[in-house]
Amino acid sequence: MSFDVPADRQYLESHEWAAESDGTVRIGISDFAQDELGDVVFVELPQSGETVEADDNFGVIESIKAVSDLYAPVGGEVVAVNDRLFDEPELVNDDPYGEGWMIELEATDESESLLSADEYEAQIA
Repeated sequence: MSFDVPADRQYLESHEWAAESDGTVRIGISDFAQDELGDVVFVELPQSGETVEADDNFGVIESIKAVSDLYAPVGGEVVAVNDRLFDEPELVNDDPYGEGWMIELEATDESESLLSADEYEAQIA
């Protein structure tokens, strides 16, 4: 099975992605991760104004198969949260790189274990 791995972002081995745009970094989970989880039924995310550290847990995602922690590819202050996920968690399955994004940070640091799209694609192959 082939999964979408956009080249315009970086990834963690734990399957979160980070995409920088206009000074902020948007974070979500990969197509591979949403497929492995199955139907997402709940997402717990931090609130705007909270601070997260790179590589630390910033939330929880629950599917019909499992409950998993979410890890931050970058650290910084949360400047936006995708509130739609609280009522429509299935957006993570439907569009993991678009409408299923989770948080945006004003980044202050980044994980030392970020992977390029090619490196991440090799990991999930």
